Amino acid sequence: MPEQEVGAITHFYGHLNVGIVELTDALKIGDTIHIKGHSSDFNQTVGSMQIEHKEVTEAKAGDSIGIKIDQKAHPHDKVYKVIP
Repeated sequence: MPEQEVGAITHFYGHLNVGIVELTDALKIGDTIHIKGHSSDFNQTVGSMQIEHKEVTEAKAGDSIGIKIDQKAHPHDKVYKVIP
């Protein structure tokens, strides 16, 4: 499936399983993302997203968002949106 880069991980909080993503394109709840880096490579659906600790349903380029991540991610991992 085609993918479009939408941002990169800037921080990962392992105790919360939350990744901070600096967005370069829009993302919304329900989108399927692919996180790929040196030792990370997995897909997941965006189930929840926060900006400044407030729940949001979508975010735009330039936003820094927190999302629950199913597996461990690392700073500089790329985040791609899977295009159905």
